[in-house]
Parts: sequence; structure tokens; C-alpha cells
Amino acid sequence: MTLLTQQEIDDYNDMIPMVGLDQRRKIQKLLEMDAQERCRESFIFFVSQMWPGFISGKHHQIMADAFERVAAGELKRLIINMPPRHTKSEFASYLLPAWFLGMFPQKKIIQTAHTAELAVGFGRKVRNLVSSTPYQKVFQTELSSDSKAAGRWNTSEGGDYFAIGVGGAVTGKGADLLIIDDPHSEQEAKQNNPAVYDGVYEWYTSGPRQRLQPGGAIIIVMTRWAKRDLTGRILQAAEDRDGDRWEVIELPAILPDEKPLWPQFWSYEELSALRNELPLSKWSAQYQQEPTSEEGAIVKRDWWKIWDSDVPPKCEFLIQSWDTAFTKNERSDYSACTTWGVFYKDEDKSDAHIILLDAFKKRMEFPELKQCALESYKDWEPDAFIVEAKAAGAPLIYELRQMGIPVSEYSPSRGNDKVVRLNSVSDLFASGKVWAPPTRWAEEVIEEMASFPNSEHDDLVDSSTQALIRFRKGGFIRLQSDEPEDIMYFKGKRRNAYY
Repeated sequence: MTLLTQQEIDDYNDMIPMVGLDQRRKIQKLLEMDAQERCRESFIFFVSQMWPGFISGKHHQIMADAFERVAAGELKRLIINMPPRHTKSEFASYLLPAWFLGMFPQKKIIQTAHTAELAVGFGRKVRNLVSSTPYQKVFQTELSSDSKAAGRWNTSEGGDYFAIGVGGAVTGKGADLLIIDDPHSEQEAKQNNPAVYDGVYEWYTSGPRQRLQPGGAIIIVMTRWAKRDLTGRILQAAEDRDGDRWEVIELPAILPDEKPLWPQFWSYEELSALRNELPLSKWSAQYQQEPTSEEGAIVKRDWWKIWDSDVPPKCEFLIQSWDTAFTKNERSDYSACTTWGVFYKDEDKSDAHIILLDAFKKRMEFPELKQCALESYKDWEPDAFIVEAKAAGAPLIYELRQMGIPVSEYSPSRGNDKVVRLNSVSDLFASGKVWAPPTRWAEEVIEEMASFPNSEHDDLVDSSTQALIRFRKGGFIRLQSDEPEDIMYFKGKRRNAYY
């Protein structure tokens, strides 16, 4: 059957009130047949017909296109990472199995979730949908007469549906399609125990992965929790061992342009409020699909000291440090600024510490960058104003000096890369000399540093590192392990303390 065009559909619908009963029935039958054919050819159209009240978003179309390629045999390994409450389970664990078995009633599906109860619940919903009148109008797939169990049932053409929880046995079962939906629970994630994630990966490799039939496909739809979650372990194994080749679709709740992924359901204001309430590590992993990890981290989170008072300490010397980017676009790095101060915890000023006083990062065109740098300088009146001479930093140095601001140019020496530079000040953190207030902007610095060098962005890390190097080289702070010749003494008393 050739599908009707949208114009033809609209024309037929306009005709219905204007024609006789017989003609009306013929038109309605024609439209019904067209819709049935569309359900078979288009997963997203099938969803719209089977799910009353469905609120479509762009990410649904992205998922649907990928599922159709799986059904067509064009895509064998698919991972979709997306935030909670964005209909991933409705799509992957409810509607997809029903549509797939409608298209291929002789094939076998293994459906998993993080608990057996949840998996069986999906099985019941799929079974009920397959048995429903709207579904039967589209597909001829029927359940076998002995399909009583919600989590284990068959089609009349030899197809098979089997639902299990993570850790469950799949002996004797095969799969043309393996669906893994959120294999990690929130309770497991709270343990923050690598062994928990390793256990899920071990179950996957020893169980479901081995039940896949030749030519079979795997779909994993999940929220990210940690670097070592199932997505992370599978992709690492694929890289290390030249294993399965995966297509990965990452869908953050808030897109790089600061727009919601699903504006028809989630407003930016709601997501922004949620972002502000959650710990940054949880927001980054679960909602932005950017988990951080301390594995291989140069600076650990718990090395930071937290300044709980609402009033910062009196600082003897302030440094403001800028790391600049080239241009303002969705793919560019951020321009980042951090402001730091040296203070003493003893009266004789022998015990020097460093505190983070302010931090922010933003994608900016040069005029905005220049204005922002000028305002930050006026706000803090730092004793040292450091700008790395790269990207927009070089013209920024020139422009600010023209305005009378004493800018210090920072140019790392050859071979002194980002990792080397952060390593050179990491012992300051390990020694409990570096402080930060319990604020959101400070948490961003802590998280970015804890995930370095494996993070996507390191702008706040670069800004912080060059400030701390200046403090150390200037003799404002030193450890017992420092060699005297490593210190260039030029410290002096701040003329007017900021506080």
C-alpha cells in the first residue's frame, strides 16, 4: 500500500462531514489502513497511536530513528544515555518490544531491568498491549494459548519474551534483541562502591551478552551514574579489547545552548531549580550524562578544606587568574576566572593557607570577555591579575594594559602541560592548605578538578592551577618539602585587605 500524503489525509478529513454514510465509511477505512501501515513503518507513529496523551519531543524522534535502524538490521549495538523522567522506559521497555514483535513475531526478546519485579512489570505491560484491540488492528501477532506468566510468554509464531532483573539467570534462553533498561538502581549508586558496578558488568558479560543469537542486537538505555557504570565499562572494554562497536547517543537534560532537551514537558526554570538543588556530581551524571570519577584524579575531592563561615578570612594577598577561549559557540571551551587569597591561621603568620574566593566560567565573545575581566578586576582589586597568553588571552592582555590594569602574562614553559602543572600544586591540596566555601560555584571547581584529566572541560582547572603556581613561586605558601631555591620571594603585605 502506498502511504497517503499529509495533504491527502487533510483533504479526506475535511470531506468526512460533507459526504454520505457509505462514502464516509470508505474514507474512514482508507485512513485507518493508512494509519496501520504507518504504524508498521514508523516507530514514532506507532507510539503516537498506542500511547494516548503522548507528548513528543525531539529526543523521542532521535530514539525512534535509532530503534528503526536496529529493527532493519542496520544497527547492532546501541547505547542511549538520558536523564530520568524523559520516557526512556516507556520507549525502550514497553513500546519497543511490542512494536518489534509485531514486525517479527517469530523472534526472541530478553528484557532486563535492575530488579526482577520491575522487569516483570514491563513484561505485563507489553503482553497487555500486544493483546489489545488497537494493537491487533495494526499487527496480527498473537500470544500463544499457554502465555500466562507476565515475564515469560510466547507468540503463536514461536516468538519469545523473557523478562529478568539484573543478576537473574538466563540459562537456556536466546535473544534476537536484548534490551537493558537502567541496570543500576539509585540505592546501589548511593553506595559509591566500584564493586557494585563491576558486579553488573560481570553479570552482563557472563549472562545476557552470551545469550545473543547470531545477528542479534543489543539496546542499552540508561541514566549515567558513574564512570564505572555499565555504559562506562562496556565502552572501555570495546576500546581496550577491540570488541563490540557501539553507537552512543547522549541526551543531556539541558543542552549546550542552555535549552531543555524536552521543553514540551520540562521547562528550563524547573530544570535549573533542580540543578541548583542537587549535588553537582549527581546533576552532571544523571541529568547531563557526564559522570565524574576520582579514578586517576590528581586532586581528590576530600583534599579540599571547606570554609563554613559566611565571612571569608582576611586575606593578605589576592590573585585573580583568567583562562580564555577563542570564540563563543556550543563547542568552544569556556573562559574561566578564579579569585584566590592567602590567609594565615596563626597570629605569627607562619601557617599560610589559600582560599577560593570566587569562580565562574562562561562562553563569551571578546567584547563581553573584556568587559567581564574589567568588572572582575574592579570588584576584587587583586594584587596580581594573571592571564594566560593564549586564545583570546593575548588581545585581552593588550586591551587591559591600555586601560592601566597591571596584567601579568602567564606562559607555561615547553613540556609543562596541564597535567604537570596540576601535579606541581597537588600536594598543597593533600596537605590541607587549600580551602573553598560551600557554594555552587566552588563545587564546580572541585568537581572539574576531581574529574581532571578525564573531563570534557578543564577551564577552571587551568585558571586555578596558574594562580596556585604563582602563590607557590611567590613564596606566599610553602611546604616542608619545598626546596629553598624553588621559591622566588616577592611577597609583601597587602596594602588594603579586601575584607
